[in-house]
Amino acid sequence: MTMPRVSLQVSTTGTVFQSSIELSQLAYGVWRLDADVKGSDPGRIGEKIDACLELGITTFDHADIYGGYACEALFGAVLKERPELRDRMEIVTKCDICLIDPARPGHQVKHYDTSAGHLAESVERSLLNLNTDRLDLLLLHRPDPLMHADETAEALTALHRDGKVMAFGVSNFTPAQTDLLRMRLDLPIVANQIELSPLHLDGFSDGTLDHCQQHGIQPMAWSPFAGGDLFTGEAGDRVRRVLQSLAVKFESTVDAVALAWLLRHPTKPIPILGTNRIERIRSATACFDVDFSRQDWFAVYEAALGHEVA
Repeated sequence: MTMPRVSLQVSTTGTVFQSSIELSQLAYGVWRLDADVKGSDPGRIGEKIDACLELGITTFDHADIYGGYACEALFGAVLKERPELRDRMEIVTKCDICLIDPARPGHQVKHYDTSAGHLAESVERSLLNLNTDRLDLLLLHRPDPLMHADETAEALTALHRDGKVMAFGVSNFTPAQTDLLRMRLDLPIVANQIELSPLHLDGFSDGTLDHCQQHGIQPMAWSPFAGGDLFTGEAGDRVRRVLQSLAVKFESTVDAVALAWLLRHPTKPIPILGTNRIERIRSATACFDVDFSRQDWFAVYEAALGHEVA
């Protein structure tokens, strides 16, 4: 089937560079690019990009810190060799986490930085690393206790005005933290990337997905397979048995059923695939052939909770 697309309104009157962007309903996450046992040269990374694009997965999720600040440049090396790929994809990246790492000798302690200077510097570096002239979506990676909302909003507005970033979102933000920035920013917050899987249910009950639905914010789900625990970890045994039963019912696979379970939510969170195996990328797209009933969905939810709903 054709990969579903998600349309997001990204600008308001007086700030229009483009009125909307489209993301693919599945995204490919690059955080393990440097750990691929088959290599991280442009040829190997290009194979995965080509496989994604062939399947309709056009959204690629980055962060400046991935791979010890290396993965953006690994991906960008492919775009340098094959610049025609850029207009066939949407690039999402994240910033504001500052790691202690040889690549950042000035960092003495892990911290967050949403200051205007850091945001501008991070975006310039990401544009250079990725060999692109614009970012489709920039996310603030973690809530910063020292965020000065007015300063941060002004910095984001300037990045949009200069055509460097088309749209903005957040990651791991609570509804209140998101609203603080929303109230200061003339541009919409279009996405919130959160941890979400059958083994991590917080978003369903802490108001985050309700807030997304209320304000038209697109959730993105990182670690949709709970870092692999859904397949092999002891913590996932109970849920895995239910998913296996449903995989038989739908003549599908456990990973496809797990993704379909996420997509059954009204906000249709965008799962981010982190595998380096092309066959796993392909098999994930079978999630769109799984039609969850309400009772099927609650069977997984009950297994995840460990008890029936109240």
